Amino acid sequence: MIQADYHMHSSFSGDSKSPMEEMILSSIKNGLTEICFTEHHDPKFPYIIPSENGLFDLDFDSYREKCFSLQEKYADRLRIRFGLELGIQPHILDDCNQIPGAYPFDFVIASSHVCKHKDPYYPSYYDGISIKEGIRDYFEEILQNVSDNATFSEYNVYGHLDYVVRYIPSERSSEYTYRFNDFSDLFEAILKQIILNGKGIELNTSGLAKSIQNTNPCPEIIRLYKELGGEIITVGADAHIPENVAYGFDTAERILLEAGFKHYCTFEKRKPVFHDL
Repeated sequence: MIQADYHMHSSFSGDSKSPMEEMILSSIKNGLTEICFTEHHDPKFPYIIPSENGLFDLDFDSYREKCFSLQEKYADRLRIRFGLELGIQPHILDDCNQIPGAYPFDFVIASSHVCKHKDPYYPSYYDGISIKEGIRDYFEEILQNVSDNATFSEYNVYGHLDYVVRYIPSERSSEYTYRFNDFSDLFEAILKQIILNGKGIELNTSGLAKSIQNTNPCPEIIRLYKELGGEIITVGADAHIPENVAYGFDTAERILLEAGFKHYCTFEKRKPVFHDL
């Protein structure tokens, strides 16, 4: 049984208004024994709406102070870990590598929210290209981020590997249906490199509540990761509101078991801890 939600946001992330304590109380209500806040920090994010400038610039000191105070307050009811979701891009990998070591994080997710200076969240990402081209571009950039000569290594798991498919514009959905086999060459190369680097991936359940009604990454990628020898895997609902804490964890457990996993991971001081499913 999965009892740790390892991808969670509060009002310290620019896209959430939920107080950290409300996320904690929801976690306790859902029977969790451990959580990790993974607040957003996306250096050099390409904002297209001027009023949003700085939305994903984390106030590290305030975040640490609040998280540590709540760790003490709820120590007898819930383990609360101090984490980070770091948005990476190929041209800033060296800068990103300096960030995790500046604070005592328990856990760091590396996420690709941007590809070729555009966020797939916005339909303009696909301007001038096909849907399939946009998806392939995204996976090729992830491979670039994790490659042998990449300068970024200060992460524990790569987040929502097929994030790009969450936001295929509905008005263009008839152009292409996302298929694992169309990108299996890239998935295999990415996962082999992640495993070689001693890192892991996450099973992110937030897509189950979105139009794709699937996990990120999809179950086929989870199975391939296991077949290639991957062992480090965390589970997170990517909740930005209390109601979504631990969302879809029953489905996540089934996917992991069907893929051959017998455990999932949490982290303490950047080291994995394995838990039986």
